[in-house]
Amino acid sequence: MKENVFDVLIYLFQNYMDGDEEHSPDPDALRDELLEAGFPGKEVSRAFEWLESLAEQPPIRSLSSPSFRVFSHQEKSRLDTECRGFLMFLEQSGILTSTSRELVIDRLMALHEDPITLENLKWVVLMILFSQPSEEAAYARMENLVYDAVPEYLH
Repeated sequence: MKENVFDVLIYLFQNYMDGDEEHSPDPDALRDELLEAGFPGKEVSRAFEWLESLAEQPPIRSLSSPSFRVFSHQEKSRLDTECRGFLMFLEQSGILTSTSRELVIDRLMALHEDPITLENLKWVVLMILFSQPSEEAAYARMENLVYDAVPEYLH
């Protein structure tokens, strides 16, 4: 089975990102555990780099003004119509702000994975909202979308 950086990130998120910093594993021990679990070393390194880059992002400030987003050709080639529509849905429903949407797009593009699936997009949004202070309500709503069977959203 070919594991990718998304698999590593999801594994880390589900097993270690509970907000309990007192019991956070040592990064070297965690890296060894991931390698022993069968994740490729290159993908483990890329996941750690991605998480470090996310941690360096400034806190999201909610903006109440509506915005208009034009996707670049590179973004369109990696984010299909379904993913772009879902991003719009999340913003229109108040789960994402225009600022958090941009952070999501930035983090998706930083993964250099093709294709970016809707499921992967949902997980990245969840990880970003989890990492941001004062986004608890948005995180809870997004968590329902990721873990529950959700009917199709409206375009």
